[in-house]
Amino acid sequence: MLIHACSTNPGKLKEFVLAAHAAGAVLEPLPNLAQIVSPEESGETFEANATLKAIYYSGFSSEIVLADDSGLCVDALNGAPGVQSARYAGCDAGAAENNALLIERMAGVQDRSAHFVCVIALARKGKLTHIARGTVDGQILFSPSGNNGFGYDPLFLYPPIGRSFGELSDDEKLAVSARGRALRQAFTCLSAAGKQR
Repeated sequence: MLIHACSTNPGKLKEFVLAAHAAGAVLEPLPNLAQIVSPEESGETFEANATLKAIYYSGFSSEIVLADDSGLCVDALNGAPGVQSARYAGCDAGAAENNALLIERMAGVQDRSAHFVCVIALARKGKLTHIARGTVDGQILFSPSGNNGFGYDPLFLYPPIGRSFGELSDDEKLAVSARGRALRQAFTCLSAAGKQR
C-alpha cells in the first residue's frame, strides 16, 4: 500500500514514515509537493484543516493521500496556540520564535496543563476516506529541555515518564505522542478497509 504524505515539515515526515513502516505500509512525500500551491488553512478546528488539505492534495495523486493538522493547546491560554500553533508568533515564525512567545505568555502562570492534538485525514480522488484523532496530556515547562523532536516538543513535559518530548527518541515519542496515536488509528482503518475489499 502506497500512501502520499502532504507535508514539507521534515519532522512530521519522519514520524509519518516511522508509523507507516510499523504498519507495513509505504509512505512517500507527494510528488512535486513543493511546486503545488498550498491551500489556505481556513478551518477553525484541526479536523477541518486536515480534511481540506487531504481532499485538496488528493487531486494531485492517484494514491491515498495523508494530511494532518496538529498543535498544542494550553489550558491557561484558552486553548491557544491551537490551530495557529505553527504560526503562533507570525506566519514566518519558526519554532524558536513560537516557543519564546509561549514562554512569555506563560510567565507567572501556575496552571501548566496542556495537550497536543493531531488529526490525520486520508483522502483519495477528492473524497475523504478516513479521519483519526490523537491527543496526549502534559505540562508546559518553564524553559526548553532536550534537543530532539521539533516544534514545541522541548517545552512539553510528559508526566508518565518525567521527560519532555524533546528528550525522547523518535520511537519513544511516536509510542506516546498525539501524532503517533492518530497515525496508528489511521493505518488500522486502512488495513481493515483493505481486508474488506
